[in-house]
Amino acid sequence: MVRTNAAERRSSEDLRLIERVRGGDLLAFEELYRIYHSGMTRFVANLVRRPTLIEEVVNDTMMVVWEKAGSFNGASKLSTWMFAIAYRKAMRALRRHDEAMEDAQSEKRPSLNPSPEEEMIQARAGKLLANAMQSLSADHRTVVNLTYFHEMDYREIAAVMGCPIDTVKTRMFHARRHLRRLLGGELADWI
Repeated sequence: MVRTNAAERRSSEDLRLIERVRGGDLLAFEELYRIYHSGMTRFVANLVRRPTLIEEVVNDTMMVVWEKAGSFNGASKLSTWMFAIAYRKAMRALRRHDEAMEDAQSEKRPSLNPSPEEEMIQARAGKLLANAMQSLSADHRTVVNLTYFHEMDYREIAAVMGCPIDTVKTRMFHARRHLRRLLGGELADWI
């Protein structure tokens, strides 16, 4: 119940902000940017996995939000609309930059996700899952990421990815099966 009220407040605040952005309110846009920047950065980082592209994709996404705020029709949550834009931008970036690159600094960078108290408890599990997710296709990673890390339902994910709900379900089925096979008995009951 508390989570639902918080989600309703977030949704209501998002609608208020996007209305102001439609009117050209730069302060409202900056607030929207601050609210969504870190979550969108994590989402995009899991897709493109290239440090040089992450911020570019996030900024391109936010530019679309600024320029096309009038096209948001409220058929979905604002976050779903924004993540759909980010997904399409990330997929375009991957197509443009499809050569594989090793990120020598990836092991040295701190994680963006866990809080300090969660870090000790989930360090091993997080590492196992992250390594396993790297072997998934971009579409399968997206479905898992949006479901478990951004708490979107299949309908929202279908809107983000621009595909039918059944396609999302199929991708999740195959992603879970692949992860179970890789993780064996260690994390299999989590997914």
